Amino acid sequence: MRIHIATDHAGLELSRRLQDHLIRAGHEVVDHGPTSYEPLDDYPAFCIAAAEAVVRDQAAGVDALGVVFGGSGNGEQIAANKVDGIRAALVWNESTALLARQHNDANVISIGARQHPEDEAISFIDAFIAEPFSHDERHVRRIGQIAAYEESRPTDA
Repeated sequence: MRIHIATDHAGLELSRRLQDHLIRAGHEVVDHGPTSYEPLDDYPAFCIAAAEAVVRDQAAGVDALGVVFGGSGNGEQIAANKVDGIRAALVWNESTALLARQHNDANVISIGARQHPEDEAISFIDAFIAEPFSHDERHVRRIGQIAAYEESRPTDA
């Protein structure tokens, strides 16, 4: 699977270790930045680039997911969710990682790098990547309702 990763300065070290872990697990990793520590960097561009790449890959039939993280993961999730076709979930334990995939068909996971030890964050990501969407009718219906709203909302709002 192709995994698109983005972070901010707070998650840079975790990003490097996570990439090594995912490559060893057989995944293709695409790093959307940053590549060096800049304490005043702005995460939205990195997270949006990763989210756009997930959408492009999925539209092309490539098996792809995204991982974004920063100090809390909140802003990174918000940025990723601005991209049409992204369902980014903020995850804080293994259960929320699994449910993000099972119930919401989330295609991006967001984690607070300052909120979890490295091994814990990696376990959430591994669980998210391995878990399939359930395709349960109620979940498909709800995701469809969200997509319908996204398509019909006014662009001048």
